[in-house]
Amino acid sequence: MLYDGHCKLCSRAARNLVALARPGAVEAVSFQEPGVLDRFPGLTHEACMQAMVLVVPDGRRFRGFEAAVRAVATRPLLRIVASAYYLPGIRQVCDRLYAWVAANRYRIFGKTAADECTDGTCSLHFPQGTRNARKREADSNHQLKQGEPL
Repeated sequence: MLYDGHCKLCSRAARNLVALARPGAVEAVSFQEPGVLDRFPGLTHEACMQAMVLVVPDGRRFRGFEAAVRAVATRPLLRIVASAYYLPGIRQVCDRLYAWVAANRYRIFGKTAADECTDGTCSLHFPQGTRNARKREADSNHQLKQGEPL
């Protein structure tokens, strides 16, 4: 399973999915590590930034919420619960929720290392200048309140 190792939520979720899966059935690897994507031809950094990817032994790939479902379904007891994902309507709701969380994960949950944006990953979730503009606005509001008469 390829996950975003720079994302706090993703890192925690990957550990939890490995723990829920049958022992030895799922290996979690951060696609952010150098050389990892070289092992998976055709899988791009951009695709991995959108959703975690589970690559099964026969080469099939599952993305997002379905990747999590497939990972936990390696345990027979959890396979029954995981199969609910395929009920009409459930998959669509889960996939939309997953996509929204994935698109906002750095804003909501933060990154695993402070100010680690050297590879451009923040630009996907924090458009250039957004952080600095918010900080300047907060600072100016604070200065105005300090300078106002009591």
